[in-house]
Amino acid sequence: MSTKAMIFDLDDTLFAEKDYIFSGFLAVDKAVQKKLSVSGFYKIAIELFEEGERKYIFNRALDRLNVNYNNKLIHSLLKTYRTHLPDIQLLNDAKWVIENLYDSVKLGIISDGYIDAQYNKVKALNLKNMFHSIILSDRFGRENWKPSKVPYLHVCMALQVEHKDCIYIGDNLSKDFITAKSLGWKTVYIERRHGMYPNIIVDEEYQAHYKISDLKELSLINEFENLFKKQYVPYSI
Repeated sequence: MSTKAMIFDLDDTLFAEKDYIFSGFLAVDKAVQKKLSVSGFYKIAIELFEEGERKYIFNRALDRLNVNYNNKLIHSLLKTYRTHLPDIQLLNDAKWVIENLYDSVKLGIISDGYIDAQYNKVKALNLKNMFHSIILSDRFGRENWKPSKVPYLHVCMALQVEHKDCIYIGDNLSKDFITAKSLGWKTVYIERRHGMYPNIIVDEEYQAHYKISDLKELSLINEFENLFKKQYVPYSI
């Protein structure tokens, strides 16, 4: 197989999504203090998150703080969360792979999520200087988030490569690989044990061709070995 492009998911593939979430809680905490003169949102929001709450964290946190609120306030806090510039960093293995691949193969990103939030993640991580193409699928409407073919088609056009020459690396078995496989891409599942989508059970058509637990393991798969021109950095897996 001739590999000309490696395309990555963003959240929990290149950085820890929980870091973004907690950064957003801190931004909302500051907004709550400013708007309502109430402290404690950040701590309570993290507690709710760790308890498994996902859909109504803001509502339940304000309930625990005995704050009277309406939908307008909730939407305002959501906007603060989604538009804040996050305090996030590339994971070490992601940084290593980018440094070792940039001059050997075209690098791309396909990422779902609200456009403002995803744009600010890209900005905070300085990814424009590290990737040849970044496709934020929300540009094409939420109906074209993965597993829609649209972002995969656009990244191929942007990188000027054929589907058979592409590899996709992601962490979400429920949507990252089924379309890439149908288009003829090779796929790699990065298992982030502390990520947002661990232990998902899916049918075979949703599974990736390969499974790894560290992006450095890409160099151990025969099909990738020719991509790493630099001296390998010793590491254990």
